[in-house]
Formats: sequence, C-alpha cells, structure tokens
Amino acid sequence: MDERPALPTDPYAEAERRRAARALVRTPLLHADSHADELALVRRHQRELVPMFADGLGYRLVVEPSLARLVKTGLHPDATRGLRRRNGTPFTPRRYALLALVLAALTRSRRQVMVDELVAGVRSAAADAGVQVDLDGITDRRALHSALTALVDLGVLSERDGDLEHWAERHTESLLDVHRDRLAVLVAAPLAACETPEDVLAVPEVPSSAGGARIAVRRHLVERPVLSHEDLTEEQSGWWRRNREREREWFARWFGLELEIRAEGAVAVDRDGELTDLAFPGAGSARHFALLLLGELTEEVRRQERGDVAGGAWTPVAASTARSAADRVFRTWRRGLRKAHQADPDALWDEALAILGATGLVRDEGSTLHVHAAAARYAPRPELVTTAGPAGERSLFEEEA
Repeated sequence: MDERPALPTDPYAEAERRRAARALVRTPLLHADSHADELALVRRHQRELVPMFADGLGYRLVVEPSLARLVKTGLHPDATRGLRRRNGTPFTPRRYALLALVLAALTRSRRQVMVDELVAGVRSAAADAGVQVDLDGITDRRALHSALTALVDLGVLSERDGDLEHWAERHTESLLDVHRDRLAVLVAAPLAACETPEDVLAVPEVPSSAGGARIAVRRHLVERPVLSHEDLTEEQSGWWRRNREREREWFARWFGLELEIRAEGAVAVDRDGELTDLAFPGAGSARHFALLLLGELTEEVRRQERGDVAGGAWTPVAASTARSAADRVFRTWRRGLRKAHQADPDALWDEALAILGATGLVRDEGSTLHVHAAAARYAPRPELVTTAGPAGERSLFEEEA
C-alpha cells in the first residue's frame, strides 16, 4: 500500500483538513494578513497535511507561525497558467524579467523601502545579471510596476504609504513594507545550482521508487483536472488502471473532488467551483463565443465519428472546418457580442482559441485543431429569446454593462 494508516474517523476534523488542503491548492502561499482563517486550519492539521502532500503529491509544505507555503516543484511547464496583471492580461517575458530583478533587489533591501530606493536596487541587480533595463522609459516602468503589484497581491510587499497604483505614469512615491519571511519561501526552485532558464524549469520529478506514477497522475488531476490515457506513460497508465477506483476515495477525502472515470481517462469535478483559477465559460462575449464554438466543434467530431465522442481522447478537426463553424456561430449570435468583437471576428476567433486552449479542451496545431472528448460535457443548447423592445430578438448571452 502506498498510503499511511487511515486517520481516526472524525467528520468534523476531516472537513477541516479538506478545507485546509483545498486552501493550499488554491493559494499556495497563505499568510496571516489575508488568509488568517485558512492558515489557522493548516497549522491545526499540519501533522496530517505535511505527509499527505509529500506522499500523495510530492509537494513540500512549509508551515510557520505567520505563513504556510505549498512548494509545488516538478510540474511540467505550462504557458497557460502564468501570472496575470490586474487587468487580466498575461505577464510578458519582460515583466517576468523585471519580477526576477525585483526579487533579487529585495533580498538586499531593508524591511521598509521607498519605491525609488527599490528601483535603484533593481538597476544594480540588472547590472549584475547583465540585463539591459531602461527604468526611465515608460515600457520598463510599466513592466516593473506589474512586478511590484504582483508581489503586493502575493503578500510579499504591502504599501504602507503613498500611491503605488500610479507610480509608472505619474512618478508618485510609495513606502513599501517587505515581508522577508514570505520572500524567503516564494521561489520554489533551488536557484543556487541553476545557470539557465531551462535549469529552473527542469526541477527533478519525484523518482519512481518514491511513487512517481502515482504522484504524476494525482498531480495531473489536481492541477489540470482532465486526464487522458494518451498523455500517460506506460508506467502511469498501468498504475491508473489498477488503482483508479480506489483513487475516488482519496480525492474525495482530501480535496472534496469527484472523479468521473471515462473510457478516455478521468475528470476531477469540484462541485463548489472554488479550486479552479480559470472559470469556463465565465463572463464576457469572448467566453460565450468560445462555449458556442465548442458546441459546434463537438458536433463536428460526432459527425466524423458517426456517433458520440468516443475512442481516443483527442479528435482532429481541420482548422478550416473549425473556422467555418466559428463563422456560423458569429452570424447567428453576432448581436449578442460586444461591439469590438462584432467589428473584428478574426480577433474574436483568436481570443476564443486562446480560451479553449487554456482550458485544455482544444489544442491548436496550426492546420489542425484537436478537440478533447471532455468538450462534450460543455456543449451548450443556446436559443434565441424575444423581447418586447425594438431590437426584436436578442442573444441569450448578453454582454454585461
């Protein structure tokens, strides 16, 4: 058996452990300022949580009086789940570079620092690293501002006084508190031995002797809840076939997730909708369009298969066929889209593909799209409804104000 002896049955304690584990998966850095209740649960049940994360997922849980950090090393690189700015746009490579320089500068700073002092530290760190930065120019200033606000959101920095929000454009001043305990546990990879970006990403997986197949499959379902047999190695696939029924209880007990086991693999379902960092479809006409497009793609797969989506997890659909489906959706539902999307269907197509790619339901490989079998569970049944207004018909999906 790969599990520790069962804990004494105590429904209340099990519910608390489950809430604590879910909180750590959702927010891997919990601190007392913003997550006091969740941190208290983690501290109360750390004796059980530390070995569960280590043995069950290969993650290291650090628990201190004022913070808890779930260190999730060994995950495969995933470009769809990076940091985002407060306006929702993803971090660019330049913003990541400035973030790394800020972290380097903070290791040498005082516990309280003015933004201009921190800028000087970033310049020094950039010179040491051989990175060219122009913090007098608006482009790098905005990139640095994104890095600072990201660290504020993570709790590594907090603004004591001033106006950090408008620093990039207005050169406002701000006094920042540096939470050194959180800074110390922020970076998950051991950087001392890393000389290239590839070294940072290639943090070793847990060896097979320590339960590599089990850990890889569980990580996949926790981090990316759609599991396909085609994405597993032979060792992982064999372990999954032998243990998949038993895994239902493990996921339900520790995370409150329901495993739906299918011919193509499995889906981990969170009925409370709390664990995902990407709600689908969510609000907005691009997401609504992506959902409608997904329904069309699912129907196209069924026509190709002459029945329900079955067999392999991924089914190819020609990009030209998918674009024709998108054009049909656009013509039918155009009036329910925001004006910018009505005026530029090409941009809407690109946004929709990016959304579907981030969900893991569609892979864009240029001339071909691959649609996952799990897409069928999202297929909508839209309809037009009438209104007494002069517009006559309107979309079921109305863009929010």
